[in-house]
Amino acid sequence: MDLHASSDRPARFLEDFAIGERWTSAPTVISEAEMIAYGQANDPQPMHTDPVAAANGPFGGLVASGWQIAAFSMRVFVQSGGYGKTPVVGMGIDELRWQKPVRPGDSLTVEREVVEVTRSRTRPDRGMIRTRVQVRNQDGEVVMTLYTLGRVPARSDAPAGSAP
Repeated sequence: MDLHASSDRPARFLEDFAIGERWTSAPTVISEAEMIAYGQANDPQPMHTDPVAAANGPFGGLVASGWQIAAFSMRVFVQSGGYGKTPVVGMGIDELRWQKPVRPGDSLTVEREVVEVTRSRTRPDRGMIRTRVQVRNQDGEVVMTLYTLGRVPARSDAPAGSAP
């Protein structure tokens, strides 16, 4: 399913998600100014905030905070309308891994895949969507991976305990 289309998609319910559903973002360039601003506000280490000091650091230059890339992956998905008009309550992140540094001018693409859809046994009006997220740079290299868990509403007419 191509969820790339628009952010004006209708609300999506638990039953609208399918295991194997995939979404890929448009490539987005991460600028040096964005990296520095994010680093100064949220992860004030020289490798994220000071190009001169970063040149002598462990990465040999400025790199994005991993937290910036995790937040970026969520932002581009929500802005594209992947969940439609349905606000999804984040319940957690598992297996977050930063695999390669992101440098100024890198172009990132976010890929998401639904890997689990589960109706709540105690609250059948909702359920959980688990997605696998990969962020790749312009060379196709994976720079970050994680799994997200989000709570979404189910249709009220769905029988209690039914599988999505």
